[in-house]
Amino acid sequence: MTIVVAASAIVGALVFAGVSIWPFPQVLAWMRAVPDKTGKLPTPGPIEAFDGTTALVICLLVLLPLSAWVAHLLVEPLRRLMRALESALASYRDGDFSISIGSGRNDELGDLIHMHNALGQTLREQRQHLAQRELLLDTVVQNTPVALVLTDATGKVTYANIAARHLFNEGRALAGLDFATVLEAMPANLRDAAGAGEDALFNVEMDGSEETFHLSQRGFRLQGRPHRLQLYRRMTRELSRQEVHTWKRVIRVISHELNNSLAPISSLSHSGAELARRGDLARLPGVFASIGDRAKHLHSFIAGYASFAKLPAPQAREVPWAPFLDDLALHAEFRLAAPLPEHPGWFDRTQVEQVLINLIKNAHEAGGEATEVSLAVHHIGRETLIEVADRGPGMSDTVLAQALLPFYSTKRSGTGLGLALAREISEAHGGRIALSNRDGGGLRVTLLLPAGPA
Repeated sequence: MTIVVAASAIVGALVFAGVSIWPFPQVLAWMRAVPDKTGKLPTPGPIEAFDGTTALVICLLVLLPLSAWVAHLLVEPLRRLMRALESALASYRDGDFSISIGSGRNDELGDLIHMHNALGQTLREQRQHLAQRELLLDTVVQNTPVALVLTDATGKVTYANIAARHLFNEGRALAGLDFATVLEAMPANLRDAAGAGEDALFNVEMDGSEETFHLSQRGFRLQGRPHRLQLYRRMTRELSRQEVHTWKRVIRVISHELNNSLAPISSLSHSGAELARRGDLARLPGVFASIGDRAKHLHSFIAGYASFAKLPAPQAREVPWAPFLDDLALHAEFRLAAPLPEHPGWFDRTQVEQVLINLIKNAHEAGGEATEVSLAVHHIGRETLIEVADRGPGMSDTVLAQALLPFYSTKRSGTGLGLALAREISEAHGGRIALSNRDGGGLRVTLLLPAGPA
């Protein structure tokens, strides 16, 4: 561009000099000369130079067409490039990334063309990768046993996999149908669960047998429009497997506990009979006392299982915190880690007291300092949080994942009912229980309960 500007200035100066000084004035004078009678031209006299205005006008008449032609030569490649870029961008907008621009230029415009072509190649590769991922995802979703239904804001089905088509429409397509109309032909329990707008576990009668389903549904925005995703998972086989697994665990625990008690009772009974045969009556009271202790332990063990199986529905009432914790301190030792909230609790006093006694007992048995066992009560929104914490070793990830399951225990003499009972009571209140390891060591058990009547 600098060379073009410099050349233009030089050409303009030369043209101006040629018009105003030489050779244009000489040529014009020669053309005006008239030959004499002999046919000879007269000797030229001094040539008049053009004034500046006339010279400038003549220069403009010469340079303007020349400038237009040179400008066309310079701008036309740039115009072609702009048109090519415009066409490529329009193709990108329409989703076509196959356009490339050919050019042999080695200047800045050439660099721009190379960058454009590299961008197109990157977009093509990314689109191909995305298409492959979408194909894989669609294959997985279509062949999953979980029935998936996606509906838009009007309730029309926009996507349904194979399992959903078989569950709701005898294998026929669901796309475009009104899902509420489709549900009208389904069992009442399924319709009620879908209309509730929440996750649910329900049973329906299908093909002459009872099927258990878990419904998970979420609302979200897709391309700026509201949609709802519903997942229907058959749980009958999984629940049956878990039920069998649980019963096997119960039988193992009960068998172990019965053997631990019946074997000593059998041995002590034989020893008592032998002592009676020998006439050694002085040692018989001790034998009978040991038999009574083992029988008492066995009775307590069976009673614990019975209480878990026959847990009554909670009778929630307003409970002031200060007297409740004063009574709790008579059964378990703890320190209060935070001031008590002014808002009273709302729960079954007897059941929650039993839960906290078990949690505090577990905290003391965790192996930390007794003075580090703490209890805190917080009122947050519509929930009450009761936290029991210790400074023991905490729990591994495996134990945390299973600690709330019935009959699971890491203690050799444990029944696995303490945390399971706490979970049962908290869920019966409409709350939940959570376990987490503390920073610096120790375990925190959080009991979350509703802060008031529903």
